[in-house]
Amino acid sequence: MFSLARSLSSRWHGKNGYREILNVGLPLAAGLFSTTLMMFTDRLFLSHYSVDAIAAAVPAALANNSILFGFVGMVSYATVFIAQYIGSGAEERVGPALWQGVWLALCCGILMALLAFAAEPLFTFAGHDPHVQELEVLYFTILCLGSVMCLLTAALSCFFTGRGQTRPVLMADLVSAMVKIPCDYLLIFGVPGLIPSLGIAGAAISTVIAWTVSAVILAALIFNEKFEKQYKIFSGWRFHWPTFTRLLRFGAPSGLNLFMDIVAFFWFSLVVGGLGKVALASTNIAFSINHIIFTPALGFNFAVASLAGRAMGAGKPLEAEELTKNSLHIAFFYMAPVASLIALFSGPIMDLFAPGDISAAEFAPVRETGVFLLYYIACYSFVDAGNVIFFGALKGVGDTPGIFRLLLTGLVFFLVLPISLINAFSLQSVHSYWIVLTVYIFFLAFAAMRRFYRRKWHTIRVVETAKPVE
Repeated sequence: MFSLARSLSSRWHGKNGYREILNVGLPLAAGLFSTTLMMFTDRLFLSHYSVDAIAAAVPAALANNSILFGFVGMVSYATVFIAQYIGSGAEERVGPALWQGVWLALCCGILMALLAFAAEPLFTFAGHDPHVQELEVLYFTILCLGSVMCLLTAALSCFFTGRGQTRPVLMADLVSAMVKIPCDYLLIFGVPGLIPSLGIAGAAISTVIAWTVSAVILAALIFNEKFEKQYKIFSGWRFHWPTFTRLLRFGAPSGLNLFMDIVAFFWFSLVVGGLGKVALASTNIAFSINHIIFTPALGFNFAVASLAGRAMGAGKPLEAEELTKNSLHIAFFYMAPVASLIALFSGPIMDLFAPGDISAAEFAPVRETGVFLLYYIACYSFVDAGNVIFFGALKGVGDTPGIFRLLLTGLVFFLVLPISLINAFSLQSVHSYWIVLTVYIFFLAFAAMRRFYRRKWHTIRVVETAKPVE
C-alpha cells in the first residue's frame, strides 16, 4: 500500500505527471465540453422542433464537419510547431508559426465557402426524404459560409495550446457557449412579434455566431506588446514559405486523419439512413450522445499532442512515452464511469430527445432502437480512451503519415468492406451495422497502441530547431 501511494505521488507531482497533464488537459476538456453542450442543445432543440429537423441536422453537420475538421486538423497542427519551438528554446519562432496557421485558415475558409455550391447534389445523392433533403441543404450551406470563423478560432487557439496555457481557450469556449445556447433557442423557435422562427437555419446561424465570438476573444488576448517582445506576435505576420510548407507536410496528413474519421461516421450515417427514418433518427441521437462522451476526452488528446511535442522539441522521446502512459490512466479514469452511466440510464437519456410534434407511441420505436445503440457506445467507449491518447501522442511527435495509413486500413478493411458484405448478403440491420462499427473502433485502439510502442517515431523532427535525442 505504501509503495502504491509513493507511485501515485510520483506520478502526480513528477514531470509530465498527472498534475501537469490535468493543468493542460482539463481546461481543454472543459472547453470542448462546452462545445459539446452547444451541439447537444442544438440537436435537443431541433428534436423538439420537428423529427425532420433532427433527421436533417446530423447528416448535414457531419457532411460539413468531414471537410471542415479536416482543414481544422491541418490548421491546428500549428500547436505541435509551437510546442516544439518552445521545447527547443526557439520562442522567437512562435509568432511566425502562428501566422502560418492563420494564413492557412483563411485559404481553407475560402474553400469551405465554395463547398456550399455542392450542397444540393450532395444531399440529392444521399436519397433521404425530400423535405429532409431541403433542410440538409439549408443547414449545410450556412455552416460552409461561416466556417472560416471556426478555422480562425482553431489557428488562434494554437498559440495557447502549444504553450500549455489553455485557460484562455477555455474562457473563449465558455463565452461562446453562453452566447450560442440562448441564440440557438431564440433563432430556432423565435419570439412572437420580435424574432421569426427560423428552425434549422436558426441553429446554423447561431453556430456561426459562436465561432465568431471565440475568434474575436482569442485575437484580443493574443495581439499585445507583451507577446510581441517574447514571441514576435506582430512582426511575424509575413507569409514564410519554408514554415508554411513544413506545416502542410505534417498538417495535411493530420487533416486527412480527421477527415477520414468523420467521413467514416458520415458514411455510416448515410448507410443507416437507408434503413428508414427510425434507424436514422435513433442513430443520429446515439451519435449526439456519443459526442458528449468523446468530445471532452479530446481535450487530453490535444494536451498529449502539445506536451509530447514539447518533449520531442527538447530531444526527449522517453518523456513523451511517460506522459502518454500517465495520460492513458487519466483517460480511462474518465471514460469508464461515463460509459457505465450511459449503459445504466440509456432509457431516460433517450427520453430527453422525444420530439414535441409526435406522440410517445410514435417515438417508441426510435427510443427502443436507441437504447440498444447506447449499449454499443458504452462498450466501445472503454477502448476509445486508447484512441484519444495514442493518436494524440503520435500526432504530437510528428507521426501523422503513420496515423493516416492506420486509419485508412481500418476504414477500408474494418468498416467499408464488412458493411459492403452485409449488404451483398442482405443482412442489413441497425445491429449488424453497429457491430461492425464497434469492431472498427476496437481495431483502431489496438493498432494505435502497437504503432506507438514500436517507437519508430523517436527519430522524427517536426521543426528545424528540434534538439537531437538525448
